[in-house]
Amino acid sequence: MQYISTRGDRSPKHFCDILLEGLAPDGGLYLPEHYPQVDDATLSRWRSVYQHQGYAELAFEVLSLYIDDIPAADLKALCRKTYTAEVFGSPEIVPLRPLENGIWLEALSNGPTLAFKDMAMQLLGNLFEYELARRGEELNILGATSGDTGSAAEYAMRGKRGVRVFMTSPQGRMSPFQQAQMFSLMDDNIFNIAVDGVFDDCQDMVKAVSNDLDFKRRYKIGTVNSINWARLLAQVVYYFAGYFQATKTQAPTLGAGASSLPPEGAVSPWGGAAAQHNTEKVSFTVPSGNFGNVCAGHVARMMGLPIARLVVATNENDVLDEFFKTGVYRVRSSADTHETSSPSMDISKASNFERFVFDLLGRDGARTKALFGDALARVGFFDLEAHPAFSRAASHYGFDSGKSTHADRLATIKDLYVRHGMMIDTHTADGVKVAREHVQAGVPMIVLETALPIKFAATIVEATGREPDRPARFNGIEALPKRVVAMSADAQAIKTFIASHCS
Repeated sequence: MQYISTRGDRSPKHFCDILLEGLAPDGGLYLPEHYPQVDDATLSRWRSVYQHQGYAELAFEVLSLYIDDIPAADLKALCRKTYTAEVFGSPEIVPLRPLENGIWLEALSNGPTLAFKDMAMQLLGNLFEYELARRGEELNILGATSGDTGSAAEYAMRGKRGVRVFMTSPQGRMSPFQQAQMFSLMDDNIFNIAVDGVFDDCQDMVKAVSNDLDFKRRYKIGTVNSINWARLLAQVVYYFAGYFQATKTQAPTLGAGASSLPPEGAVSPWGGAAAQHNTEKVSFTVPSGNFGNVCAGHVARMMGLPIARLVVATNENDVLDEFFKTGVYRVRSSADTHETSSPSMDISKASNFERFVFDLLGRDGARTKALFGDALARVGFFDLEAHPAFSRAASHYGFDSGKSTHADRLATIKDLYVRHGMMIDTHTADGVKVAREHVQAGVPMIVLETALPIKFAATIVEATGREPDRPARFNGIEALPKRVVAMSADAQAIKTFIASHCS
């Protein structure tokens, strides 16, 4: 398996090269040359693997289709080291809970930092340590977080040999719990930088540094944001796990209109015949800001996982909802990015969206570069409404979308607590609200949980009148000493900071 850039550079690279590199040299994002196709027999075998051998073995099965430059025994050992009940709280790792009327909740937030980012970041930390030791090299990780990526990365990388983490975050825009999780870490290889701006400013800084190829090579800069393909790949696994838990049989159950896979015998433009299934289908609703989590669902679907719909749930920063409804992708300025009660989705430039548009346009790198590298820089938007491919976002790729507001999430949180005695966090509430609008009879709708409620306690109290449960290990975390550096939204400033701590 080799990898190419969304912006046209087809110089093939292996997995471990892009693992450490992050962005491609042309500014694009890496994707595999083709998506491996999962047929009925493989899907059935993977179901048995998950049910009888566990999540780690399923992860190995999925990852081994994309990673051929790590020996199989080593890759399996890395998966087993990562996905344990001790770390993630249950043998299923991502247990599925029934909610109501065909809606299910996939629990992804039982890891070390109580957010779904742990599912990929714990593996990424082990992959980095393994590959750096194999090469005898070091890596300086530069990241941007709107709340959960930062703590998940830092908890995964703290103490890891050969790795430093420089994590930028928007000053004052995260919850007190999220800030405390990051800023209270005192490990020598962890550096927190609070940027005067919003998440998109932080992400722009990371991209600017990554696009300075001389600096990137001199200081061995890597990324842990979902622009790193390895992180997105790890997230593909829990779509399969969720599907296996929601479907107990493999008999066809859907009526007309439920399928949006290519017609039988169709040839995928990404290599090979598109996998066909007579199995049950499910849908997923995914709270989304940077499009990474739902992009992993897109990859799973392209592999042949029987997904009927991929529903993108946004908050008031609805750039993605606007696109799927109108064909217009319009980034917002920092001043126009709303500060909301689901702050991890306060994003107006969805980096991973480029991967999907690349597929949507038939993997036309030149066209993708013109849109993301030129049009957005010049005018701040592009419009695909009239493009023949736009209708395929729904008809061929199964995408739909919806939006939730502060009032919506308060009502959803309160409703689930009153009727079911269940507390969910604010981002998951956005997902549940939108899922209720898109559920189809006979098709399980799986909402991906994003975090535990304690991370956004103030809004939970506002909605329910009571404080959410707090794991004992986080008691008093907000009162711990903090170590963080304030910085303007300036790429040169972060370069200077990195250079001064790498000498």
